Amino acid sequence: MLQTTVIGSYAWPSWFITAVEAMKRGEYGPRDVAETLDDAVDMAVNDQQEAGLDIITDGEMRRLGFFTADFYGRLIGLKAQPPLRRLGPGGHDQRERYAALDRFAAPDGLGLVAEYEYVRTRTALPVKVPCPGPFTLAGRIALGDLYPNRMAVADRFSEIINDELRMLVARGAKFIQLDEPSFAVHKHSPKAFVTLFNRTVEGVNAHIGLHLCFGNYIGRPVAHRTYRPLFPHILDVHADEIHLEMANREMAEVELTREIVGAGKVVNVGIVDVKNYFIETPEIVADRIRCVLEYVPPESLAVAPDCGLSQTARWAARAKLKAMVAGAKRVRTELAGS
Repeated sequence: MLQTTVIGSYAWPSWFITAVEAMKRGEYGPRDVAETLDDAVDMAVNDQQEAGLDIITDGEMRRLGFFTADFYGRLIGLKAQPPLRRLGPGGHDQRERYAALDRFAAPDGLGLVAEYEYVRTRTALPVKVPCPGPFTLAGRIALGDLYPNRMAVADRFSEIINDELRMLVARGAKFIQLDEPSFAVHKHSPKAFVTLFNRTVEGVNAHIGLHLCFGNYIGRPVAHRTYRPLFPHILDVHADEIHLEMANREMAEVELTREIVGAGKVVNVGIVDVKNYFIETPEIVADRIRCVLEYVPPESLAVAPDCGLSQTARWAARAKLKAMVAGAKRVRTELAGS
């Protein structure tokens, strides 16, 4: 009841930020890099275990970003393009862009298998493996004759991701989550999104989660924050669990959780706000959970932060996770007593 988890990414401590900058300057050898990344994963695992989470991730520490340098760097057939804007306040038009020179591929995979195999040696807790979804990944690829529209790019990513997820399951992964913020950002094609998602997870025999949010680049959303246009079509995805960010929207559209559980899926609700440096108290967390329980039975409810924690300072991430776990325990105790 009320399992606690994270979305995927974890906060970067100061020493890791310094180390990543040194890596980019070429100051680290391969053993230095490997040791640093192992240490970063260990730190993320320890923080999650200390907070008392039920299900953890490796913090996506090896990716050096949600899907940026690491994922695209593993692909052949792409050429980096300059950002549209370099100066001024941080925004999505300052992010990386790529042109497709050929039918792109990932000859050595996306790195998820190595991530999973290492983190399994560091914890006895259940591990969730997050992966950016194909439509979200497609958003950084410039269109052209080879890929005339974003969905054509996403279809190619779908093939690559499906291969990776099948390898993960073969290595023992039990819980895989696809992160598709772009579904909620671009709400115009929910039926096409369902087809794309289902093709991506075809033959992947694991507990499948779908994380939907409105973006969290430098802690900012990038969309009109409503999920309603995706419903009811999104309920046809072949996912066992759907996560919605709720805390930073003051639980707006919480009634949609009833439709998710009605479709036979676990509801995972964002219960702490990673875009806010206000640290929720356990009682605030408990109140938010009680709000969701008006629509969802406790055995069908899991709780997590709204989004990944990579854009949150570590001290705040730790405090928010501890409050989230404490709030969930309060409600569990109440339910056991009743």
